[in-house]
Amino acid sequence: MSKIIIGLVGRQGAGKGTVAEYLHSRYSAEIFRFSTVLTDILNRLAIEKTRENLIMLSETLRKKFGEDVLAYAIEKDTHTTTADRIVIDGIRRIEDLTVLEPLPQFKLVEIVTPEKTRFERITHRGEKSGEREMTYEKFSKQEQASTEIMIPSVAARAWKTIHNNGTQSELMSKIDDLMDELGMHPKI
Repeated sequence: MSKIIIGLVGRQGAGKGTVAEYLHSRYSAEIFRFSTVLTDILNRLAIEKTRENLIMLSETLRKKFGEDVLAYAIEKDTHTTTADRIVIDGIRRIEDLTVLEPLPQFKLVEIVTPEKTRFERITHRGEKSGEREMTYEKFSKQEQASTEIMIPSVAARAWKTIHNNGTQSELMSKIDDLMDELGMHPKI
């Protein structure tokens, strides 16, 4: 069976991570995240994992080594894994998409969630340092960061758009429908 690679694009807090985890647990998809590469570097350097530090590191690497440097790391991982189902969480730039789109069986899926809901999710989960204390003003400012402003251009090239404005159960049902359309069935 050939590999299926699902790329996820969406604003912060849209539910990309939730979708990736669901694809992993129900469909045995291996997850690759752009942020994993960056987090590994920050951990190694003992630098706090804030959204600001992740953005600064991403910008520095891209400026020095090319806008597509992280996408090539992810592309390499897709070739070396034995998994036949892959999900790439967090495609945010056209340069990333340009590297990944040519991969066989690549499908880009946009996850869309209302802004207020995304803010509430981010402050509730506290995934990155400082998120629990984040103000709506700071959240709005982060929406203009270099990592966020290209998302609409990337999302415009999506194969499918999933609206995540209901319950988690409704979201999972939409993902099941998407996987069924791809001819993929749960592995567990």
